[in-house]
Amino acid sequence: MCGIVGCILNKEVAPTIIESIKKLEYRGYDSVGIATLTDKVNIKKGSGKIKEVDEKIHLTQVDGNIGIAHVRWATHGNPTKENAHPHNSCDNKISVVHNGIIENYKELREQLESEGHEFKSETDTEVIPHLIEKYMNEGNNLLHATQKTIEKLVGSYALAAICIDEPDKIIGARKESPLIVGVSPNGNFLASDVPAILNETREVIYLEDNEIIQLEKDKVTVMNNQLEPLEKEIVTIDWNPEMAEKGGYPHFMLKEINEEPQVIKDTLSESSKIKEIVSKFKNFNRICFVACGTSYHASLIGEYLIETQLHIPTEVILASEFEYFQNTLDDHTLVIFITQSGETADTLKALKTAKKISETLAIVNVVGSSITREADHVIYTRAGPEIGVAATKTYLSQLICIYLLVAHLGENDELIDKLFKIADLAEESIQREENIKKIAKKYKKSKDFFYIGRGFNYPTALEGALKLKEITYIHAEGYPAGELKHGPLALIDDGIPVVGILPPGPSYPKTYNNLQEIRARGAHMIILGSEDDKQIDDVEDKLVFNSEIDEIIAPLIYIIDLQLLSYHISVEKDIDPDKPKNLAKSVTVV
Repeated sequence: MCGIVGCILNKEVAPTIIESIKKLEYRGYDSVGIATLTDKVNIKKGSGKIKEVDEKIHLTQVDGNIGIAHVRWATHGNPTKENAHPHNSCDNKISVVHNGIIENYKELREQLESEGHEFKSETDTEVIPHLIEKYMNEGNNLLHATQKTIEKLVGSYALAAICIDEPDKIIGARKESPLIVGVSPNGNFLASDVPAILNETREVIYLEDNEIIQLEKDKVTVMNNQLEPLEKEIVTIDWNPEMAEKGGYPHFMLKEINEEPQVIKDTLSESSKIKEIVSKFKNFNRICFVACGTSYHASLIGEYLIETQLHIPTEVILASEFEYFQNTLDDHTLVIFITQSGETADTLKALKTAKKISETLAIVNVVGSSITREADHVIYTRAGPEIGVAATKTYLSQLICIYLLVAHLGENDELIDKLFKIADLAEESIQREENIKKIAKKYKKSKDFFYIGRGFNYPTALEGALKLKEITYIHAEGYPAGELKHGPLALIDDGIPVVGILPPGPSYPKTYNNLQEIRARGAHMIILGSEDDKQIDDVEDKLVFNSEIDEIIAPLIYIIDLQLLSYHISVEKDIDPDKPKNLAKSVTVV
């Protein structure tokens, strides 16, 4: 996830554009850059947060009444000045900023290099200005060259392009990445999100997938990808700036939960890269996951997947406990490190030890982070920045990477097909939010919660309980259903809420019986199960899912409802879910 801004004004644009891009820094903060037009393309860019880069190179001190800017969340290439946007064509006449992932950039780059184009970065984005240059050299104007370029792109994009040969316009295009237009008497704007333009205008046009925009100072033309003009509604935004940064949501956590279907799609785009990594693995006969917190729960699901699907002995070790297990490693062990930030101190320390002995793989959200530089192989989760302290979309993207890894290791095309249906199923899950609100209101005063699951869904119980603890301060425990009679059943009493995770599959009968035992002792049941399950018809508080979701896939979908349940209980208790007490987003001190 990155942020882009473009504008054409009746004054110097750099001060306005930099103020606008600051409003999008929540979308990315590893580098920033600006390009304006005079008789040439004027570029300033660097790695680091906007304030840091501005202090060094004075981003607002560049001439021109038309410009584009970008704040980056790295996806291809480390966060360096060379990889920062904007990116230019060979002749330096064209400049482009881009949010999204171009999946076929390697093939396009190889073709362009064979035609004499020279690249200066490691990014996927740089193919775009070179393609536009190619088509303009064939006699097309900027609009038609951009249209021909996006026909070649596989993946997602929101982009803005400028050219010194046409210094009165910006061309933009959108597919699966957000892009809006801001309409103002003083000029017009393009941006990734509303916060960027609120100080300049509240009149907005929302672009849809496969639409192209030609922006001029006093004119906006929206077209389909065949360049046929479209009638678009201008919407008046009434958000305040803080609301706008959250996309109109009251909290970042809710915004990030609602981003999960798109995050699933973005992370699935890593499938071919994961397949390539799998082809490079050495021979191993054991797998070890190392992680903390939420990433530890994702790793537990990985253990169930690998042992049931691939029959490879697997174990999961908390990073803080790794030193007590390190002597069991050998050169036939694959050690997988999972961390959102790539900077978790315990995980980094464990990786430095493990790589001396075993092959290492990191599953990370932040490109260029410390762990990505240490591991033998790296898979990126493509979740974008996560502002809320409680992990939501990053957890789901970690799971998608694990499932893809297992599918490619086992050459399991059926599992891959199931994964590519998950985004639509996730959309369905989010639609149940009103029902979840009612359950949250009912149980907001509870002192204890229990979460029960079996097999693949035991880690989901752990993660659901962790979310509740983190942001509501209610005591919550996750247990394997089969362990109830070994102690936890003594804690069940009248009125205690118990969340039962009950998807269809081989473990269903035993789990159902365990939940009946709990119910017989007076607990209030909240059941997550299949819409076709008649045995839960008499349960008052239930969340039902598409019957296609079996117990293997359920961890990817059921967790969304549990995240929403925790969120709404937090709101009901008047607690800020984005900033739970005593917790930090990344634990960088052991």
